[in-house]
Amino acid sequence: MKSNVRPILAATALLAAGCKPSAPGPAGPVPSPATPATNALGSATTDPGPPWFDVVPPSSGLDFRHSTGKTGRFYLPEMETGGVGLIDYDGDGWLDIVCIDGGSLEPGKPTAPKHRLYRNLGGWKFADVTASSGLVCPDGYGMGCAVGDYDGDGRPDLYVTQLGSNRLFRNNGNGTFADVTAKAGVAVNSMSTGAAFVDYDGDGHLDLVVVNYVRWTPSAEMECYSSGGRRDYCSPLNYHAPAPTVLFHNRGDGTFEDATVAAGLSKSYGNGFGIATGDFDHDGRVDLYVANDAMPNQLWLNQGNGRFLEDASLRGCALNALGVPRAGMGVVAVDLLQRGWLDLFVTHLAGEGNGLFLNQNGNFLDSVTPDGPMAGSLPNTGFGLAFADFDNDGEFDLYVANGRVRLGTDQPDPTDPYAEASTLRRGLGGGRFAEVPRAGLAAQLLATSRGLAAGDLDNDGAVDLVVVNRDGPVRVLRNRAGAGKHWLGLRLLDPAGHETRNAVVRVEAGGRILWRQDQPNQGYCSSHDPRVHFGLGHAAEAAHAWVRWADGKSEDFGPLAADRLHELRAGKGRSAPGAFAW
Repeated sequence: MKSNVRPILAATALLAAGCKPSAPGPAGPVPSPATPATNALGSATTDPGPPWFDVVPPSSGLDFRHSTGKTGRFYLPEMETGGVGLIDYDGDGWLDIVCIDGGSLEPGKPTAPKHRLYRNLGGWKFADVTASSGLVCPDGYGMGCAVGDYDGDGRPDLYVTQLGSNRLFRNNGNGTFADVTAKAGVAVNSMSTGAAFVDYDGDGHLDLVVVNYVRWTPSAEMECYSSGGRRDYCSPLNYHAPAPTVLFHNRGDGTFEDATVAAGLSKSYGNGFGIATGDFDHDGRVDLYVANDAMPNQLWLNQGNGRFLEDASLRGCALNALGVPRAGMGVVAVDLLQRGWLDLFVTHLAGEGNGLFLNQNGNFLDSVTPDGPMAGSLPNTGFGLAFADFDNDGEFDLYVANGRVRLGTDQPDPTDPYAEASTLRRGLGGGRFAEVPRAGLAAQLLATSRGLAAGDLDNDGAVDLVVVNRDGPVRVLRNRAGAGKHWLGLRLLDPAGHETRNAVVRVEAGGRILWRQDQPNQGYCSSHDPRVHFGLGHAAEAAHAWVRWADGKSEDFGPLAADRLHELRAGKGRSAPGAFAW
């Protein structure tokens, strides 16, 4: 890492100056969009043309409004709450939406969170089915959620993270959920944030990893102040109470055992927010990465014997290139340069800039470039995020939901001092991006945004967005940019027909190779579309769709016609042992 300090400092200086050195990544043709200009911060911009997204109105039935229950006491959890999840809970092929509420932390009269489940009726109409579904938390303070079929019955279940008891809701298959938290043994009773279902030991049952933020109680709250002596929310470092990530091993009988100590995760604490999972070192085992707020991030490498080794510092993804921890919020594992290695992208506090750790054969480089995905992010505080090919041109785009945690000197929204505009960056290829003005909307919107989920809500082959805003209305963005280009959707199933996790897909289409991983539980306190989406540009089919399943076996399912969703079941393809020769 020491040898990389000077180049990265130089790149940072170039970024501030608006200069443009050559882009990183593999050589080859790069799509040629409209010539990028630069904005006032020196970040590349592109002519947006027509809006990329339309805002779906509340008349659609999506009338959720998040509440922190704030009363002026500046309780720490009020700043972090607000996740969202996409789940086809009724199995009709349409993604339904779960919005996670806060509640109230007022001593003596706490208010239970009003989480909401909206059934997707098609045609951009939704119905609030919360009451009839049984998706009710009688207590706690909501933070986020994760979706996964933990009991292997073919139906997606829901895990809700909270301050207080987390909740596991088992999908009954008749439009209702049952709270099985106590029976399953996954309550946690901490201030949990991110969570993910993942089969870390390869036994075919989804285990559960839960990230915790701070060991906080109302009595531990203190007074903190922002610039100008104004009362404000405290940094997590003020509490001196980091928490461990918790790992639950699925016994396969509907119950879990706490494997945190046995797996070694209790050896390192942090102020954890985001969780990303994947095989980061290509040893065939699923690893865990935790983004920590103002503390070193953690990379838990799976040792294959039920134990994990924390190796972020030696691997180069614990701190920035200067050896300084940043305020890690959301995180995703994404193969940015499309070469078969999962990189890590983390959203950060204003003044730090979002960060990209490029995976170099299992080690990571803190990459800073003038036209990379982190460019232009210094003024904002990022939370939820998604890399997706929104315009279906074959390149990843990036949407980041922004919202302050500290009062600033300016106040763009007079009704919300923490509100910021979200950002959209169009992928140009080779790791290069250009800002799309107004985040792809006809008019710029401001909010204190937190959780973000990306998914195809109307099954038209274009990735839409759902954003939960702190003390504000949910925002649903209908994708218009993907029209007119080809796409491919994949639903990956194990031999029993259940959705998989952490399978790797390599698609060849139009002479290009595209890589994806199927893990929807990432970002910030949110769960995305479990289906794997590829933009194919002008290619009318995928010549090959190689899948590397969690057990290490590889199969080829191509050719596959574009513009439709395909179900790929393990054991039904052609054996392809050499398709993933790292």
